[in-house]
Amino acid sequence: MDKLRLGVVGTNFITDRVIAGARQDARMELTAVCSRTQERADAFAAKHRIPYTFTSLEEMARSPLLDAVYIASPNFLHASQSILCMQHGKHVLCEKPLASNAREAREMIAASHRYDVTLMEAMKPTLTPNFLAIRDNLKRIGTVRRYFACYCQYSSRYDKYKEGIVLNAFRPEYSNGAMMDIGVYTVYPMVVLFGRPQRIDASGVLLSSGVDGQGAVNFLYEGMNATVLYSKIADSTLPTEIQGEEGTLTADRINIIGRVSYTPRPAAASGKGAQAISQDISALTDKDEYYYEVAEFINLVLAGKQESEVNAHTHSLITLEIIDEVRRQLGVVYPADSSAHTLS
Repeated sequence: MDKLRLGVVGTNFITDRVIAGARQDARMELTAVCSRTQERADAFAAKHRIPYTFTSLEEMARSPLLDAVYIASPNFLHASQSILCMQHGKHVLCEKPLASNAREAREMIAASHRYDVTLMEAMKPTLTPNFLAIRDNLKRIGTVRRYFACYCQYSSRYDKYKEGIVLNAFRPEYSNGAMMDIGVYTVYPMVVLFGRPQRIDASGVLLSSGVDGQGAVNFLYEGMNATVLYSKIADSTLPTEIQGEEGTLTADRINIIGRVSYTPRPAAASGKGAQAISQDISALTDKDEYYYEVAEFINLVLAGKQESEVNAHTHSLITLEIIDEVRRQLGVVYPADSSAHTLS
Protein backbone atom coordinates (compact mmCIF):
# COMPACT_ATOMS: atom_id res chain seq x y z
CA MET A 1 0.00 0.00 0.00
CA ASP A 2 1.47 3.36 -1.03
CA LYS A 3 -1.80 5.30 -0.87
CA LEU A 4 -4.47 5.41 1.79
CA ARG A 5 -8.03 5.37 0.48
CA LEU A 6 -9.95 7.44 3.00
CA GLY A 7 -13.66 7.71 3.67
CA VAL A 8 -15.14 10.46 5.83
CA VAL A 9 -18.09 10.36 8.21
CA GLY A 10 -19.64 13.74 8.89
CA THR A 11 -20.03 16.72 6.57
CA ASN A 12 -19.40 19.66 8.89
CA PHE A 13 -16.79 22.41 8.74
CA ILE A 14 -14.22 20.34 10.62
CA THR A 15 -14.35 17.72 7.87
CA ASP A 16 -13.80 20.50 5.33
CA ARG A 17 -10.69 21.62 7.20
CA VAL A 18 -9.28 18.13 7.64
CA ILE A 19 -9.75 17.43 3.93
CA ALA A 20 -7.89 20.65 3.08
CA GLY A 21 -4.94 19.52 5.19
CA ALA A 22 -5.12 15.94 3.97
CA ARG A 23 -4.89 16.98 0.34
CA GLN A 24 -1.38 18.26 1.04
CA ASP A 25 -0.27 14.65 1.50
CA ALA A 26 -0.01 12.89 -1.85
CA ARG A 27 -0.46 9.52 -0.15
CA MET A 28 -4.08 10.31 0.75
CA GLU A 29 -6.82 9.42 -1.70
CA LEU A 30 -10.22 10.79 -0.68
CA THR A 31 -12.58 8.04 -1.75
CA ALA A 32 -15.96 8.16 0.01
CA VAL A 33 -18.29 10.13 2.22
CA CYS A 34 -21.06 8.88 4.51
CA SER A 35 -23.94 11.13 5.53
CA ARG A 36 -27.44 10.58 6.90
CA THR A 37 -29.11 11.69 3.67
CA GLN A 38 -28.22 11.05 0.06
CA GLU A 39 -28.79 14.70 -0.75
CA ARG A 40 -26.22 15.85 1.80
CA ALA A 41 -23.76 13.12 0.79
CA ASP A 42 -24.08 14.11 -2.89
CA ALA A 43 -23.57 17.79 -2.14
CA PHE A 44 -20.47 17.12 -0.04
CA ALA A 45 -19.08 14.70 -2.63
CA ALA A 46 -19.50 17.29 -5.38
CA LYS A 47 -17.87 19.97 -3.24
CA HIS A 48 -14.78 17.87 -2.58
CA ARG A 49 -14.66 15.70 -5.73
CA ILE A 50 -15.35 12.46 -3.82
CA PRO A 51 -16.28 9.53 -6.10
CA TYR A 52 -18.42 7.37 -3.78
CA THR A 53 -21.26 8.17 -1.35
CA PHE A 54 -22.95 6.16 1.39
CA THR A 55 -25.90 6.72 3.71
CA SER A 56 -25.21 3.54 5.72
CA LEU A 57 -22.07 3.46 7.84
CA GLU A 58 -22.15 -0.34 7.99
CA GLU A 59 -22.24 -0.49 4.19
CA MET A 60 -19.33 1.93 4.05
CA ALA A 61 -17.39 -0.07 6.66
CA ARG A 62 -17.88 -3.26 4.61
CA SER A 63 -16.85 -1.62 1.36
CA PRO A 64 -13.60 -2.75 -0.32
CA LEU A 65 -13.32 0.74 -1.84
CA LEU A 66 -11.58 2.23 1.19
CA ASP A 67 -8.90 1.40 3.75
CA ALA A 68 -9.58 3.92 6.49
CA VAL A 69 -12.25 6.22 7.90
CA TYR A 70 -12.10 9.70 9.40
CA ILE A 71 -14.96 10.10 11.89
CA ALA A 72 -16.27 13.60 12.60
CA SER A 73 -19.75 12.77 13.83
CA PRO A 74 -21.17 14.03 17.17
CA ASN A 75 -19.18 12.94 20.23
CA PHE A 76 -21.72 10.40 21.44
CA LEU A 77 -21.32 8.42 18.20
CA HIS A 78 -17.51 8.31 18.12
CA ALA A 79 -17.09 5.02 19.96
CA SER A 80 -19.83 2.99 18.31
CA GLN A 81 -18.98 4.19 14.81
CA SER A 82 -15.24 3.68 15.29
CA ILE A 83 -15.73 0.15 16.62
CA LEU A 84 -18.05 -0.73 13.73
CA CYS A 85 -15.44 0.41 11.23
CA MET A 86 -12.62 -1.41 13.02
CA GLN A 87 -14.67 -4.61 13.10
CA HIS A 88 -14.57 -4.52 9.31
CA GLY A 89 -10.82 -3.96 9.19
CA LYS A 90 -10.88 -0.21 8.64
CA HIS A 91 -8.28 2.04 10.24
CA VAL A 92 -9.83 4.92 12.17
CA LEU A 93 -8.87 8.56 12.63
CA CYS A 94 -11.45 9.79 15.14
CA GLU A 95 -12.09 13.45 15.91
CA LYS A 96 -11.44 14.71 19.43
CA PRO A 97 -12.57 13.90 22.03
CA LEU A 98 -12.00 10.24 21.22
CA ALA A 99 -15.15 9.13 23.07
CA SER A 100 -17.83 10.21 25.53
CA ASN A 101 -15.90 8.78 28.46
CA ALA A 102 -12.97 6.58 29.43
CA ARG A 103 -15.04 3.39 29.39
CA GLU A 104 -15.85 3.89 25.72
CA ALA A 105 -12.21 4.76 24.98
CA ARG A 106 -11.09 1.47 26.51
CA GLU A 107 -13.51 -0.42 24.26
CA MET A 108 -12.19 1.42 21.21
CA ILE A 109 -8.58 0.68 22.12
CA ALA A 110 -9.43 -2.98 22.71
CA ALA A 111 -11.05 -3.11 19.25
CA SER A 112 -7.91 -1.63 17.68
CA HIS A 113 -5.86 -4.45 19.20
CA ARG A 114 -8.43 -7.13 18.45
CA TYR A 115 -8.75 -6.29 14.76
CA ASP A 116 -5.12 -5.14 14.34
CA VAL A 117 -5.96 -1.73 12.89
CA THR A 118 -4.75 1.80 13.53
CA LEU A 119 -6.78 3.99 15.88
CA MET A 120 -5.75 7.61 16.48
CA GLU A 121 -7.44 10.61 18.04
CA ALA A 122 -7.44 13.63 15.73
CA MET A 123 -5.90 16.01 18.26
CA LYS A 124 -4.07 18.30 15.86
CA PRO A 125 -1.93 20.66 18.02
CA THR A 126 0.24 17.93 19.56
CA LEU A 127 1.46 16.76 16.14
CA THR A 128 2.44 20.17 14.79
CA PRO A 129 6.05 21.42 14.53
CA ASN A 130 5.41 24.13 17.11
CA PHE A 131 4.27 21.63 19.73
CA LEU A 132 7.38 19.61 18.99
CA ALA A 133 9.37 22.83 19.52
CA ILE A 134 7.82 23.09 22.98
CA ARG A 135 8.58 19.46 23.79
CA ASP A 136 12.14 19.63 22.45
CA ASN A 137 12.94 22.81 24.42
CA LEU A 138 11.54 21.72 27.78
CA LYS A 139 15.02 20.87 29.05
CA ARG A 140 16.08 24.51 28.57
CA ILE A 141 13.76 25.74 31.33
CA GLY A 142 15.13 23.37 33.96
CA THR A 143 12.85 21.80 36.54
CA VAL A 144 9.28 22.45 35.43
CA ARG A 145 7.13 24.04 38.13
CA ARG A 146 3.92 25.04 36.33
CA TYR A 147 1.86 24.36 33.21
CA PHE A 148 -0.82 26.90 32.35
CA ALA A 149 -3.14 26.71 29.36
CA CYS A 150 -6.19 28.75 28.41
CA TYR A 151 -8.76 28.30 25.66
CA CYS A 152 -11.83 30.50 26.08
CA GLN A 153 -13.94 31.20 23.00
CA TYR A 154 -17.45 32.61 23.07
CA SER A 155 -19.50 30.11 21.10
CA SER A 156 -21.39 31.27 18.03
CA ARG A 157 -24.20 29.01 19.30
CA TYR A 158 -24.40 30.57 22.75
CA ASP A 159 -26.57 33.49 21.61
CA LYS A 160 -29.16 30.97 20.40
CA TYR A 161 -28.87 29.21 23.76
CA LYS A 162 -29.70 32.46 25.56
CA GLU A 163 -32.75 32.78 23.33
CA GLY A 164 -33.93 29.36 24.54
CA ILE A 165 -32.76 27.39 21.50
CA VAL A 166 -30.43 24.62 22.70
CA LEU A 167 -28.25 23.49 19.80
CA ASN A 168 -26.16 20.32 19.84
CA ALA A 169 -23.08 22.06 21.28
CA PHE A 170 -24.88 22.50 24.61
CA ARG A 171 -26.77 19.19 24.80
CA PRO A 172 -25.62 16.41 27.18
CA GLU A 173 -27.19 13.71 25.03
CA TYR A 174 -24.60 14.58 22.40
CA SER A 175 -21.80 14.32 25.01
CA ASN A 176 -21.02 17.98 24.53
CA GLY A 177 -20.11 21.00 26.63
CA ALA A 178 -17.14 23.29 27.09
CA MET A 179 -14.61 20.75 28.37
CA MET A 180 -15.40 18.19 25.67
CA ASP A 181 -15.42 20.79 22.91
CA ILE A 182 -12.47 23.05 23.71
CA GLY A 183 -11.19 22.30 27.22
CA VAL A 184 -9.76 19.06 25.90
CA TYR A 185 -7.24 21.14 23.93
CA THR A 186 -5.75 22.40 27.21
CA VAL A 187 -5.63 18.97 28.86
CA TYR A 188 -4.32 16.71 26.08
CA PRO A 189 -0.96 18.54 25.59
CA MET A 190 -0.46 18.50 29.36
CA VAL A 191 -0.91 14.73 29.38
CA VAL A 192 1.46 14.26 26.45
CA LEU A 193 4.15 16.32 28.19
CA PHE A 194 3.67 15.36 31.84
CA GLY A 195 1.45 12.28 32.05
CA ARG A 196 -1.22 11.58 34.63
CA PRO A 197 -1.73 14.13 37.46
CA GLN A 198 -1.86 13.08 41.08
CA ARG A 199 -4.86 15.25 41.99
CA ILE A 200 -7.62 17.13 40.16
CA ASP A 201 -9.66 20.04 41.54
CA ALA A 202 -12.30 21.50 39.21
CA SER A 203 -14.81 24.32 39.41
CA GLY A 204 -17.04 25.77 36.74
CA VAL A 205 -20.36 27.09 35.52
CA LEU A 206 -23.07 24.54 34.81
CA LEU A 207 -25.67 25.61 32.27
CA SER A 208 -29.35 24.78 32.63
CA SER A 209 -29.11 22.21 29.83
CA GLY A 210 -26.78 20.16 32.03
CA VAL A 211 -23.42 20.82 30.36
CA ASP A 212 -20.55 23.01 31.49
CA GLY A 213 -20.29 26.48 30.02
CA GLN A 214 -16.82 27.07 31.38
CA GLY A 215 -14.40 25.76 33.95
CA ALA A 216 -11.08 26.05 35.74
CA VAL A 217 -9.09 22.99 36.75
CA ASN A 218 -6.04 22.72 38.99
CA PHE A 219 -3.79 19.68 38.78
CA LEU A 220 -1.06 18.49 41.10
CA TYR A 221 1.99 16.69 39.75
CA GLU A 222 5.09 15.72 41.67
CA GLY A 223 7.03 18.95 42.05
CA MET A 224 4.74 21.02 39.83
CA ASN A 225 1.25 22.44 39.41
CA ALA A 226 -0.93 22.80 36.34
CA THR A 227 -3.94 25.02 35.70
CA VAL A 228 -6.26 25.10 32.70
CA LEU A 229 -9.03 27.57 31.91
CA TYR A 230 -11.68 26.93 29.27
CA SER A 231 -14.97 28.53 28.26
CA LYS A 232 -17.65 28.62 25.58
CA ILE A 233 -19.38 31.60 27.17
CA ALA A 234 -16.50 34.12 27.29
CA ASP A 235 -13.36 35.01 25.36
CA SER A 236 -9.74 35.21 26.46
CA THR A 237 -6.44 36.18 24.84
CA LEU A 238 -4.23 34.60 27.50
CA PRO A 239 -1.32 32.53 26.17
CA THR A 240 -0.07 29.16 27.36
CA GLU A 241 3.01 29.01 29.58
CA ILE A 242 5.29 26.30 30.89
CA GLN A 243 7.32 27.76 33.73
CA GLY A 244 10.61 26.25 34.87
CA GLU A 245 13.28 27.18 37.36
CA GLU A 246 15.57 28.34 34.53
CA GLY A 247 13.06 29.92 32.16
CA THR A 248 9.64 29.93 30.53
CA LEU A 249 8.17 28.57 27.30
CA THR A 250 5.21 30.54 25.92
CA ALA A 251 2.77 29.57 23.17
CA ASP A 252 0.36 32.12 21.74
CA ARG A 253 -2.57 29.68 21.60
CA ILE A 254 -2.91 26.08 22.71
CA ASN A 255 -5.39 24.98 20.04
CA ILE A 256 -3.47 26.49 17.09
CA ILE A 257 0.13 27.10 18.14
CA GLY A 258 1.33 29.86 15.83
CA ARG A 259 4.28 31.17 17.84
CA VAL A 260 6.50 29.72 20.55
CA SER A 261 9.07 31.66 22.56
CA TYR A 262 11.71 30.81 25.15
CA THR A 263 12.50 33.31 27.90
CA PRO A 264 15.40 32.44 30.20
CA ARG A 265 15.23 33.51 33.82
CA PRO A 266 17.16 36.81 34.00
CA ALA A 267 19.79 35.57 36.46
CA ALA A 268 20.10 32.35 34.49
CA ALA A 269 20.56 34.34 31.29
CA SER A 270 23.66 36.36 32.07
CA GLY A 271 24.06 37.05 35.75
CA LYS A 272 22.30 38.88 38.55
CA GLY A 273 20.33 41.93 37.46
CA ALA A 274 20.30 40.97 33.77
CA GLN A 275 17.20 41.50 31.65
CA ALA A 276 15.59 38.40 30.18
CA ILE A 277 15.24 38.47 26.40
CA SER A 278 12.69 36.22 24.75
CA GLN A 279 13.79 34.09 21.83
CA ASP A 280 11.39 33.10 19.08
CA ILE A 281 11.74 29.33 18.67
CA SER A 282 8.72 28.86 16.40
CA ALA A 283 9.00 26.28 13.64
CA LEU A 284 8.60 27.49 10.07
CA THR A 285 6.16 25.53 7.95
CA ASP A 286 4.17 25.90 4.75
CA LYS A 287 1.72 23.13 5.67
CA ASP A 288 -1.92 23.44 6.70
CA GLU A 289 -2.49 23.00 10.45
CA TYR A 290 -4.51 19.83 9.81
CA TYR A 291 -1.87 18.28 7.54
CA TYR A 292 0.16 16.87 10.41
CA GLU A 293 -2.52 14.72 12.02
CA VAL A 294 -3.41 13.17 8.67
CA ALA A 295 0.25 12.61 7.79
CA GLU A 296 0.85 10.95 11.16
CA PHE A 297 -2.18 8.71 10.65
CA ILE A 298 -1.04 7.68 7.18
CA ASN A 299 2.46 6.98 8.51
CA LEU A 300 1.01 4.66 11.14
CA VAL A 301 -1.22 2.76 8.72
CA LEU A 302 1.52 2.28 6.14
CA ALA A 303 3.93 1.13 8.87
CA GLY A 304 1.39 -1.33 10.30
CA LYS A 305 1.26 0.39 13.70
CA GLN A 306 -1.85 0.49 15.86
CA GLU A 307 -1.10 3.80 17.58
CA SER A 308 0.90 7.00 17.51
CA GLU A 309 3.72 7.66 19.96
CA VAL A 310 2.43 11.22 20.50
CA ASN A 311 -1.35 10.88 20.15
CA ALA A 312 -1.06 7.53 21.83
CA HIS A 313 -3.90 5.39 23.12
CA THR A 314 -2.65 5.95 26.67
CA HIS A 315 -2.70 9.72 26.23
CA SER A 316 -6.26 9.64 24.88
CA LEU A 317 -7.38 7.38 27.72
CA ILE A 318 -5.76 9.45 30.49
CA THR A 319 -7.28 12.61 29.00
CA LEU A 320 -10.76 11.10 29.11
CA GLU A 321 -10.20 9.79 32.63
CA ILE A 322 -9.34 13.37 33.62
CA ILE A 323 -12.41 14.73 31.83
CA ASP A 324 -14.59 12.11 33.53
CA GLU A 325 -13.34 13.32 36.92
CA VAL A 326 -13.81 16.98 35.99
CA ARG A 327 -17.38 16.24 34.91
CA ARG A 328 -18.00 14.30 38.12
CA GLN A 329 -16.87 17.28 40.20
CA LEU A 330 -18.95 19.71 38.12
CA GLY A 331 -22.01 17.47 37.98
CA VAL A 332 -22.07 16.96 34.19
CA VAL A 333 -23.64 13.62 33.29
CA TYR A 334 -24.17 12.15 29.82
CA PRO A 335 -26.60 9.39 28.80
CA ALA A 336 -23.49 7.62 27.45
CA ASP A 337 -22.23 7.32 31.06
CA SER A 338 -25.05 4.97 32.02
CA SER A 339 -24.08 1.37 32.73
CA ALA A 340 -27.08 0.39 30.62
CA HIS A 341 -25.62 2.26 27.63
CA THR A 342 -24.06 -0.22 25.22
CA LEU A 343 -22.19 0.37 22.00
CA SER A 344 -23.87 -0.87 18.86
